[in-house]
Amino acid sequence: MTLLEIKNHLEALNQIAFQLPNGNLVPSHFHVTEVGKIDKNFIDCGGTVRTESVVNFQLWEANDYDHRLHPEKLVSIIELSQRLLKLDENLDIEVEYQDETIQKYNLDINNGVFQLTSKFTDCLAKDNCGIPQEKPKKNLNQLTQPANTCTPNSGCC
Repeated sequence: MTLLEIKNHLEALNQIAFQLPNGNLVPSHFHVTEVGKIDKNFIDCGGTVRTESVVNFQLWEANDYDHRLHPEKLVSIIELSQRLLKLDENLDIEVEYQDETIQKYNLDINNGVFQLTSKFTDCLAKDNCGIPQEKPKKNLNQLTQPANTCTPNSGCC
């Protein structure tokens, strides 16, 4: 989800909820303690120089049960961040949240609830690393039988 997309979703909501991949909700008294831009410059295992940029939201919860972050407040935080940090509204959002350990999530939405979706590592240079591409899966009935082979009930086996 991009900054533009989250702002559009927030305008249609009366309250904000974030759901973890395991189905649990982030407690409703969470705060967005950081909005920032993270630029990553790196070399993959094949020697290719790469760059990535994301907007990072850090969610945090404390014992402050009396305050709730409302959609219009989060929109104002995002807009302030865009102005001061010159954030492109088409950048993807990454959400950082500490449950058992600090984790980073992608962001989606389902029925008005923001979904924190799992992120996965990957090799970006599989062709240079000798990692075989996935073999295509075929149904057994799509395979042709070579000549001179036994077939079930043929009596040759």
